[in-house]
Amino acid sequence: MGWKFDNPLYTLADEEEVNRMIQLWEAEKPGGMWEGNNRLPYPITYLLALIILTAFLITMPIWGQRPTAELYAPMVELMDSPEVQNMATDEEKIAYLTKRAMEVLETSDDSRLPGLLERHPISWLDLQLIAPAIREIASSGGPYGLESYNVIGDQVVLANFEGNWREDGLRERVQPWWDKGFTIDVFYVTYFIIAMVIVCKRLPPYQRKPDMSKV
Repeated sequence: MGWKFDNPLYTLADEEEVNRMIQLWEAEKPGGMWEGNNRLPYPITYLLALIILTAFLITMPIWGQRPTAELYAPMVELMDSPEVQNMATDEEKIAYLTKRAMEVLETSDDSRLPGLLERHPISWLDLQLIAPAIREIASSGGPYGLESYNVIGDQVVLANFEGNWREDGLRERVQPWWDKGFTIDVFYVTYFIIAMVIVCKRLPPYQRKPDMSKV
């Protein structure tokens, strides 16, 4: 299996390997089917690139997004109000709180918050479980605000992201617009493309045609 790398987009096989594959194709006699060794049509290549690019652009805003305590803080503030407590069912309570929280988040400087709350709904029971932690963080005056805490199940924990250094000497703990899910996906798509190029370019170049008249 001879390899050559001087022109990898033409072929990765040396001349001896190319000749061996051509002879093998001519000897296999594929039952009357024509072994044309044609190149992949350009429209197919462009279509694959378009599919990958479209998938990234559409799904990138939701990759790896994790709900923060900031999303549920407006709900925690209102959950003990008489208006909420007098509602008959948990479903009515959470529907009302979600609506009110959406109104608050829509006035925020961060336009992503309403969409994040929509993608991360919460039940009344879970809200009750995380409410004490959210109240404690909001009232403690600690170095990190609610936007730096992730809600994982019934736990409120400091985000494990480490961004730029702040003026107080601490690292930012806010999830960046790109996330591990996005980064991993980039690598996987890159691996796939590289593997496909290697597989295709190990074949004879499309200019080399087997002599099927011997069949």
